[in-house]
Amino acid sequence: MKKRILALLMAMVMVFAMAACGKGEDDGLIKVGIINNDPNESGYRTANDADMKKMFTEANGYSASFAYSLKNDEQIQAAQKFIQDGVDYLLLSAAGTAGWDSVLKEAQEAGVQVILFDRTIDADPSLYVASIVSDMAKEGQTAVDWLKGQDLAEYNVIHLQGVMGSAAQIGRSGALDAEVAANANWNLVTQQTAEWSAEKAQQIVQSVIDAGTSFNVIYAENDDMAKGAVAALDKANISHGVGKDVIIMGFDCNKWALQELLAKNWNYDGQCNPFQAGYIDEIIKKLEAGETITEKTIIMDEKGFDANTITEEDVNNYGI
Repeated sequence: MKKRILALLMAMVMVFAMAACGKGEDDGLIKVGIINNDPNESGYRTANDADMKKMFTEANGYSASFAYSLKNDEQIQAAQKFIQDGVDYLLLSAAGTAGWDSVLKEAQEAGVQVILFDRTIDADPSLYVASIVSDMAKEGQTAVDWLKGQDLAEYNVIHLQGVMGSAAQIGRSGALDAEVAANANWNLVTQQTAEWSAEKAQQIVQSVIDAGTSFNVIYAENDDMAKGAVAALDKANISHGVGKDVIIMGFDCNKWALQELLAKNWNYDGQCNPFQAGYIDEIIKKLEAGETITEKTIIMDEKGFDANTITEEDVNNYGI
């Protein structure tokens, strides 16, 4: 009996010791908490989530936990839980740019290092180690510059926005808003959020068609919304694409979307690179080796594609 009691006591001591060290059966693994948007949000997000899951595995030295939401408050709650769980790194693709200071201060106080990916936030840069992001404002400007280059007599634009307050929405909307404000022949027929959804985008475009309002450009802030918009046009027998009635613009460069450009059914697609996991892994390895991260912000290299110049090789090389 005494031996059994002693063995039980020793087992309890070992459990408490492992808990105190923050180690369990994943001893030796780097613990990461990854907060992302819903992987079903878009083809871009599906590719982004798959890239993260491929990298942050036990085989690569990680113990990873994932949380998903399109709402800032839910993401913040997930961050607080990961901090309480004692993760070593918090990897964040924020649903919205605002409201992150408090929880990132909590992470800093707890010794949790924060790395942003995909999207920027409005927070003191001292609260995160690095940011691996797309330049959303540049994406928007590149697209609007392309549209401006089409030299239309009048631009009557249906603007389909993503989730309001997200870095992608702010950046892709900003350039178009500025151009509309600066030019009398640029008009917003409607400007509404479809929250990245093809179905909601189709409903918005259908309502414009039903109202009999004239338009010649659809500027959709992701490919899925462009797809939904085109579905409404097809239903109404309105032509679209190169040399047709309506210019179609999307973002993200899904392979199927680039194929629509190749077929000249769409006109433009702006690249948004979803593959950030390798960059994050490299940063974590440097931090684990005691190195200082000197490059605070890493901007992904991206471009825009025109239906008149895109090639099959582009589709294969850049389609996600």
